[in-house]
Amino acid sequence: MTTTPTAPAPTVNGVPQERKVVTAIPGPRSVELAARKSDAVAAAVGTTMPVYATQAAGGVVVDVDGNHLVDLGSGIAVTTVGVSDPRVVAAVQAQAAAFTHTCFMVTPYEGYVAVAERLNALAPGDFAKRSALFNSGAEAVENAVKVARSYTGKDAVVVFDHAYHGRTNLTMAMTAKNMPYKHGFGPFAGEVYRAPLSYPYRDGLSGDEAATRAISMIESQVGAANLACVVIEPIQGEGGFIEPAAGFLPALQAWCRANGVVFVADEVQTGFARTGHYFASEAEGLEPDLLVTAKGIAGGMPLSALTGRAEIMDAAHAGGLGGTYGGNPVACAAALAVMDAIEADGLVARAREIGDLLGGRLRDLAARDARVGQVRGRGAMIAVELVEAGTTNPDAALAKAVAAAAHAEGVVVLTCGTYGNVLRFLPPLAISDALLTDAVDVLERAFAGA
Repeated sequence: MTTTPTAPAPTVNGVPQERKVVTAIPGPRSVELAARKSDAVAAAVGTTMPVYATQAAGGVVVDVDGNHLVDLGSGIAVTTVGVSDPRVVAAVQAQAAAFTHTCFMVTPYEGYVAVAERLNALAPGDFAKRSALFNSGAEAVENAVKVARSYTGKDAVVVFDHAYHGRTNLTMAMTAKNMPYKHGFGPFAGEVYRAPLSYPYRDGLSGDEAATRAISMIESQVGAANLACVVIEPIQGEGGFIEPAAGFLPALQAWCRANGVVFVADEVQTGFARTGHYFASEAEGLEPDLLVTAKGIAGGMPLSALTGRAEIMDAAHAGGLGGTYGGNPVACAAALAVMDAIEADGLVARAREIGDLLGGRLRDLAARDARVGQVRGRGAMIAVELVEAGTTNPDAALAKAVAAAAHAEGVVVLTCGTYGNVLRFLPPLAISDALLTDAVDVLERAFAGA
């Protein structure tokens, strides 16, 4: 048995905020449930951890065998304010008791309007805005494209190398990585073009140089006269937490404005205080024409949003945007509670503190271990790119081995990247320094043993 080496741990919703491994991972009950999954769930639905959750709160997930796991994934950047934040739980309970659904397009309700108002006020840019609510990040991205096409009367969409935008047909076309997201699922939607991203670790270009390269490709292979929108993640998610060189994003935005192209920031993974700003776009003064959000928006309830300039958002015809469940009242109640929690708990600043602690420890590791090619990211969105020592050759096997070793000691770690060689860290902003420090100690042991 291994435990967090501290005095009695504080609790959140009755869950001690400590790492505690009482069985092998997976334990016998999780093994039993995995067998049931194999019989009942489509084989294409994979899982990262071999355990089954029964409770979670703060920065800890408890499995069915009683193991307490430190959560460095936040359900892929979803439970940003902490798993089962008491304010979110209370808001969900109250709304569910009132009504769970009417469909906003049939009999609307205040919660949807209130979420839109909050998003319009929070999104970067001093101009009139409108919002529309949906269910998933991919759905919101698709609607961004729909709105941009309606507003401009043009068809083409530009995305970037290493991008991830979703698993629907259009967003698979917009996503770069083949396996596991696209392989065997074509043909995909047309009029989607891919431009080179700024990837400082691998291309060595300044932001201006990388922007010139990308814009040259867009102008020569697509043409501004045909281009409805450019869609980009300010920091890429699944692509490997790639942070473009300074100046790259502002140059793209300036080119879009000069050429009548809608600039779309996909902040599904970077939004809601994750990067030490409310939205990652703020770091370089971006004012996206359209802003796509999801994941951290509602503390685990399914919700996404598209927020943007009023004249662009209002371009589509009445009834052109919507969906049966979009802006579900329970999810809207959760989102309002999440935004309250971010403000009340100072979570934008807390993300920076986490970034200093976690990033500092990882940079110390990189100084000792030549297999850590780069530590990058902002706030509580940090990654390490792993390579063969002395080279920049991606080492996916090392990433897999370190993640597996961390899992065995009760730390939830995710991998990502086009080459599968990136470890990404997305701890909930409610995590304690003690819990985070213990998790990094586990990671260091995993590297030593890999």
